Amino acid sequence: MMVPERKKDFISVVIPCYNASRYIEDCLNGLFNQTYRQFEAIIVDDGSDDGSEEVVKRWMNDHSPFFPVVYIKLPRNVGFAGALNVGYFLSKGEYIAVHDADDISHPERFEKQWKFLNEHPHIALIGTNYAAFPDGHFDRKTPANWLAYGRDIRRVYAEGKHCICHGTIMFRGAVFDQLGGPTRRIRGAEDYEFIVKCLNAKLEVENLPDILYYYRSHPQQRSRQFY
Repeated sequence: MMVPERKKDFISVVIPCYNASRYIEDCLNGLFNQTYRQFEAIIVDDGSDDGSEEVVKRWMNDHSPFFPVVYIKLPRNVGFAGALNVGYFLSKGEYIAVHDADDISHPERFEKQWKFLNEHPHIALIGTNYAAFPDGHFDRKTPANWLAYGRDIRRVYAEGKHCICHGTIMFRGAVFDQLGGPTRRIRGAEDYEFIVKCLNAKLEVENLPDILYYYRSHPQQRSRQFY
């Protein structure tokens, strides 16, 4: 079967959501404020039981967003990688952006990543710098200091280390069509494995130095289970 042609200059924003009712509105407000407006949001609710669906529907009624929102409620919890893959399969954009449900994107994030990928056709995936903030204190943001750029990225991953923030990435939809999404075999390191898979396929990846993403630190965040 032929892969359907992807919509040119269109971004599919995939948001895995598990019990994120306290934070998903901030995430959606960040999308609503984007300067680049050719995108869809695909929210994959991974079996939430905290009213996340009601929060999203209320937000949509209150805001009438200019971008289409696809909300998929999975019948059971399949895990982070499974939820991402569902969203990737549903994506129709030339580009796919990842977004964690508890984080916030800078208004120019999509515009700057889209522009970079359009101007650098040899780059398959682009991340960005980001700043972390404690829940409830957006004014106390701390820039990340562990990312790498250019040729250093491939060297860092060859050493078994990590230097791209998964929540910031945007990649060409053709990458998913070629390689598939993150594995379910490595729980907790799905983001690392996906980047390595791209590098092993001889694809070029990069980071933007601009802070275009805001990472919320809170007790329930997934990363605290593994790092």
